[in-house]
Amino acid sequence: MAKPTGFMEYKRETAPNRPVRERVRDWNDFHTVMPIDKLREQSARCMDCGTAFCQMGLMLGGTASGCPLHNLIPEWNELLYNGMYEKAYRRLMKTSSFPEFTSRVCPALCEGSCTLGLTDEAVATRQNERAIIEHAFEMGWVVPNPPKARTGKTVAVVGSGPSGLACADRLNKLGHSVTVFEKDDRPGGLLMYGIPNMKLEKQIVDRRIRLMQAEGVVFKTGVEIGRDITAADLRKEFDAVVLCIGAKKPRDVSVPGRDCKGIYFAVDFLAASTKSLLASNFADGNYISAKDKDVIVIGGGDTGTDCVATAIRHGCRSVNQLEIMPPAPVGRTDNNPWPQWPKTFKTDYGQEEAIELFGKDPRNFCLTTKKIECDGAGNVKALHTVEVDWSSGKMQEVPGTEKVWPAQLVLIAMGFLGPEDTVIRELGLNQDQRGNISAPEDSYATNLDGVFAAGDARRGQSLVVWAIKEGRGAADAVARYLAEK
Repeated sequence: MAKPTGFMEYKRETAPNRPVRERVRDWNDFHTVMPIDKLREQSARCMDCGTAFCQMGLMLGGTASGCPLHNLIPEWNELLYNGMYEKAYRRLMKTSSFPEFTSRVCPALCEGSCTLGLTDEAVATRQNERAIIEHAFEMGWVVPNPPKARTGKTVAVVGSGPSGLACADRLNKLGHSVTVFEKDDRPGGLLMYGIPNMKLEKQIVDRRIRLMQAEGVVFKTGVEIGRDITAADLRKEFDAVVLCIGAKKPRDVSVPGRDCKGIYFAVDFLAASTKSLLASNFADGNYISAKDKDVIVIGGGDTGTDCVATAIRHGCRSVNQLEIMPPAPVGRTDNNPWPQWPKTFKTDYGQEEAIELFGKDPRNFCLTTKKIECDGAGNVKALHTVEVDWSSGKMQEVPGTEKVWPAQLVLIAMGFLGPEDTVIRELGLNQDQRGNISAPEDSYATNLDGVFAAGDARRGQSLVVWAIKEGRGAADAVARYLAEK
């Protein structure tokens, strides 16, 4: 235990975000860093519970509870409190492949299951995690550590998102020769082009890629399996193949006017923005601009929030989010008890920015889109919605609540339907009812010998931390398979 009375002496405190009117003028990290003495106080609040629910990583009642990576949170909190920073880093890396990612973009499932959260505010675990890994980089403790010997076995990892990177990293450390294939121009997948720069600066991703390259992982970008290399040839060239291709098939909206110009999927909007930022700081104009436009985001979640924040930084005239469901409750309900992740109403960074700049929360709940209106040139002009009522347990439209929303840019952020199926069809892989690649969690093996699947492609759209967990698990399964060959 860091300090037996720490949770009674100190209140939860986190570093404030950068002021809204400052941060929306750039694309830099909107977080600030807390001084080390304050971090010691925050780590002192960790009670080292008899049963540390924060690190259990289980699904309870269909809801995540605790860290899927089983991070040894009480242990490294104690080391952080005692100033044993290098030992804290070593302990953290026992279970986590990329704490610099999860400490920035994970919603902190660990904090939702913190025992202290029953009666007080949870331990600021995510903040402490970031402090440990960044201090380790600053001190030069994070250095390439290639395997001392190679097994002679080769593995192809398709996709360089969080699951692909975690899988490649773990297999490489076990001595296997790993090649990662990425169809985009830069490695990182979702981390690079799915999450905007102010939430995860791309030099953080590049830093880890360089480290993996120095350890022997080979990255081949601009290579699409099924187009540049057949999946069959990949199987012939490598002893095992792991498909970490994500779940990028977006859910669409089917209403009259969907063919208007100016309607885009959120993932395309976010990716184009980041590519242009990295290539030329937007000088090339190769992005979908929201400047001086009324922007409508259909859908919520993290992706919807990122669209709001990105549109604001482009200089939009207004931004609104339309959500079909009612808002989450302010506090836990009886069917969402601790230690489940609390499904409560939260205001994220994008909404905070819209409230500050436009004077209101951009989210509008219990609305469904009825049609999209085009102007004479075929460009989107407006959205027509109607309110819906869920009190009967099913959606019912409310007569007389029709509304017209001006819009020159519409972004669809309604989630994803599963992985793109080019490789799946070519290999004849089995799929589950949701279209994901069928592979048991204990083996990650598909119906094809030597072919494995992990991450969103197997699990369905989920969090970065679950993708990393899947990648690590798949790597262990591949290692067992190769040991038997």
